Amino acid sequence: MSLKSFLHKLHYDPDLSRPPDFEPDWHNAPLAYKLYRGLPTFALSSEVPLTLEGRPVPDRPEIRDIGHFLWYVYGLAQLCQSVFSMDYGGMEGGANVFHSLRRFAPSGGSLYPSELYVYLKTDDLPVGMYHYDTAHHRLVLLRLGDYDAYLARGLGDRCDLAACFGAVFVSTVFWKNFFKYNNFGYRLQGLDAGALIGQLLESAKRFGYHTGVYFRFLDRAVNHLLGLDEQEESVYAVIPLSLQPSGSWFYGGGAEAGVLTSRQLCAALPAIRHEHYVRSSRTTEYPMLLRMNDASLMETTESFGPLDAANIGGTMTGGGETVALPRTQRLSFDLASVVRKRYSPHLDFVFSTVDANQTAALLHEATASFPYTNDLDTAGREPGKRVSIYGCLYGIEGIPDGAYRYDALAHELRLIRAGDYRMLLQQGIAIGNVNLFQTPLCLHVAADRNHYADALGFRGYRIQQMEAGMLVQRLLIAGVALGLNGHPLLSFNPADCDKIYRMEAEGVTSLIQVPLGACRPSSRLQGGLYS
Repeated sequence: MSLKSFLHKLHYDPDLSRPPDFEPDWHNAPLAYKLYRGLPTFALSSEVPLTLEGRPVPDRPEIRDIGHFLWYVYGLAQLCQSVFSMDYGGMEGGANVFHSLRRFAPSGGSLYPSELYVYLKTDDLPVGMYHYDTAHHRLVLLRLGDYDAYLARGLGDRCDLAACFGAVFVSTVFWKNFFKYNNFGYRLQGLDAGALIGQLLESAKRFGYHTGVYFRFLDRAVNHLLGLDEQEESVYAVIPLSLQPSGSWFYGGGAEAGVLTSRQLCAALPAIRHEHYVRSSRTTEYPMLLRMNDASLMETTESFGPLDAANIGGTMTGGGETVALPRTQRLSFDLASVVRKRYSPHLDFVFSTVDANQTAALLHEATASFPYTNDLDTAGREPGKRVSIYGCLYGIEGIPDGAYRYDALAHELRLIRAGDYRMLLQQGIAIGNVNLFQTPLCLHVAADRNHYADALGFRGYRIQQMEAGMLVQRLLIAGVALGLNGHPLLSFNPADCDKIYRMEAEGVTSLIQVPLGACRPSSRLQGGLYS
């Protein structure tokens, strides 16, 4: 199968992306976190603050605060136990008990395929490369030393690492969700990484950290720095951390440093390999995931040049009736409180009226909080609008039922089709785990149908999925702040959604579906892993 065909099937016909007789082996399931063995560890403060409001701006990086930051980004936050009963012919046929350790960013099936690594330069810890051990809330030392120069070269000399106190690396471990989703896991991995990055960027704002996201870097060199086996895991994004605004250290230059390849940079550093535990007694092969990852790698800094905005920016055509939304200010809320309340309702949605003010506040907050420093936008130009929000709205006071596109610049809804599309959307949910008749808002994050292939090749696909995940996390946070919860869904029919919104004419497609609404307490046991 060609890689283009593979991506097409992932999007429009995911059942064809995996063997017809595929069944996950739950007895062979991996852990949702990576455990290193035999390496130095450094415990992080467990006295995590339960509010992030009113924090003073730090004048120096302290490991106590960094530990709290990492916990809000990717720490274990909640233990859940759900029981699904099965009734056959009026007789109880048994029950399935499902346990999960949840974090503040959503993840498909609660499998959390991403891992977090940190490069730190602080006074309270040896300078070096660390793994964030989620299970024990501690750092594991992987490589000792100052790697400013090495990492700067790996980023194409587009970052002044001397002005940063560290960097975060978001990776994907292929097996962690391949065991359940098979090849469909490739699509989930990018979205999961994006939701994690969205949570990281929002948390960093509360801790006074300035960030920037590098999607383009010398993959093999960065993986080599962390000692990752590329047959198992690969870094998807590098995010420097600084106490200085990103304008002083994040830049798109570096051409004067000359062309560098991954092979050349890897040769400057000895290889490391560390033992780690995943629990699975065996793993099956995932050749398509490895082919996609290999095709997405960047081998030379020549790949980091300026991008043509026309090839990676979204489109927003004119025309159509518009519905002006009430003007609204940015929401004021405590992120810590909001993310503790967030969860993904299944059949727990209960229809409750939402008005135009809530809808306006939701859309405005999600899009206003989204802009971030990155290596795709060109300095000095308007940031590209690569992902956008569409929605099927029903029963909202002040807004007629219909399918809309949200124009963030004008803060208005553009009507595409009038009417109620809940039946068609419900029929498109493959596993029927959400009742869309109980949700007034069913939003879709959309982007370029060709996944920026002209400008970024196959790497464009995973970047697009990450940005979609980042926007979804903003929608979920804003929703909870307004008393709504959302359930990100990939088990929907994007072809039907594209037709509803007439997306083909705009050159975009639906990437993920997010129904939002009020919900009743779920039938599960849950407890926060914090005091």
